[in-house]
Amino acid sequence: MPTPYDIPEVLDRRVGPYGEVVLRRHGELLQIIANGCFLMDTSDGRSERALVDSALAALDERPAPHVLIGGLGVGFSLAHAAANPRWGRITVVEREPAVIDWHRRSGPLSALTAQALDDPRTNILETDLVEFVNETCATFDALCLDIDNGPDWTVTEGNGGLYARAGLTSCARVLKPGGVLAVWSARPSAEFEGSLWNAGFKRVRTDEIPVARGVPDVVHLGVRPG
Repeated sequence: MPTPYDIPEVLDRRVGPYGEVVLRRHGELLQIIANGCFLMDTSDGRSERALVDSALAALDERPAPHVLIGGLGVGFSLAHAAANPRWGRITVVEREPAVIDWHRRSGPLSALTAQALDDPRTNILETDLVEFVNETCATFDALCLDIDNGPDWTVTEGNGGLYARAGLTSCARVLKPGGVLAVWSARPSAEFEGSLWNAGFKRVRTDEIPVARGVPDVVHLGVRPG
């Protein structure tokens, strides 16, 4: 017989243009579920922080770099970026209005990102990341992308193109010379490493972040040639 602690409590459920998105509480954890697929929770955040740190380290000593964070999620990447004064502007692209609402004042996730959202460097854009990368005229020093469970495990079918040659070419287009593409994944992908090389990225590598159980989370990185 499950205890009340074992039964997730749905805090909000919404249906939008990309399907259903749910925020639920499971014990002390908050979890985001999209179309029945578990995305993330508030249990750790090490790999989401590593996503931001790895990108910054790969930029060497570039002053006040502008970072685009793809996917707000539970806010670990945004909060970590805003806590580091080395970053210049911090732009976050999130397509789900519900997720943005959960981070607004008094929202269930607001305690994690309140300071980051108040930071004058931070700008939240409600739009689809794939469309944004394909259409924007803006350029960035780093792209930190965490919109799927990985290049081989997308949340929606339309995201798959981001990790193919055309999508990676678009990512390179919006990066400044020497800019860094960092992609979070719940498991390593040798195929995606090859895709980065084939799309013209240099200094391609995969950083592993150990987790409590199972295969490590990873951050795939590539640098646009100068």
